[in-house]
Amino acid sequence: MNQMPVIDSHHHFWDLDKFEYPWMGEGSPLAVTSGPDRLRPLIEASAVDYTVIVQAAQSVEETLWLLEIAGETDFVAGVVGWVDLKDPNVGETLDELQQNRYFKGVRHIWEGEEDPSWLYTSGALNGLKEIEARGLCYDFLVRPPNLQYVPKIMDEVPRLRSVIDHIAKPLIKDGVMEPWLSDMRKIASINGMRCKVSGMVTEADHENWTAEDLRPYVHHILGMFGHDRLMFGTDWPVCTLAASYEQVTETARDLLSSLRPNEKEAVFGGTARSFYRLDV
Repeated sequence: MNQMPVIDSHHHFWDLDKFEYPWMGEGSPLAVTSGPDRLRPLIEASAVDYTVIVQAAQSVEETLWLLEIAGETDFVAGVVGWVDLKDPNVGETLDELQQNRYFKGVRHIWEGEEDPSWLYTSGALNGLKEIEARGLCYDFLVRPPNLQYVPKIMDEVPRLRSVIDHIAKPLIKDGVMEPWLSDMRKIASINGMRCKVSGMVTEADHENWTAEDLRPYVHHILGMFGHDRLMFGTDWPVCTLAASYEQVTETARDLLSSLRPNEKEAVFGGTARSFYRLDV
């Protein structure tokens, strides 16, 4: 039996000459064009086989660029892109994107919207219904204030193939659990909802974090979702604000070291492969 490939379910590429990334902020150390040539040696050193690129700019043009990269890069297995969820013709855009075999799903930078209820109240549900109808995936990029709206959204689109990014970015630096924990318990009870074990180091103290700061949160996530609904991701290059690619992967392996071999295979590859329907 072949061993399950290791899949980084969440990273980014960006080109500052092509697209704008206002969320970075002026003078950000992240403001360096980052593509496959930068990532390849990092995944090879960390024994990662395949990756999923996730959108970082709110534009269909960026999605098309990421799909082009996927077609030219042997380790990229899928792309989570962006569409205007409020566009009445969003279905036509999705139909066009789906002609590319690397297009797996959609994400919107919900955490960046001023109104924490935006995805539920803005008219974006129209787009989520189109995503649901096509069997595509949706990544929830959320922070704790957004979480109360996720069950309400899922009531409207119960068959939407969904995942919570970055364990919903709890306030790890301050050791805060509530209301994140209670809200995540409700979300974990939603049939089929998944969660990415990613994006944690940047919610901790960038200079002084340790695996022990993350461990209580991972413990709760594992208890709520189980190994078969979790997927590993690095959130590279965002993670470099606090840790290297290798540090993130090794920390995840440490935090999940108590799992049985088949359970580790699920978190580090199997869940992402089945959720995004990756051809690997």
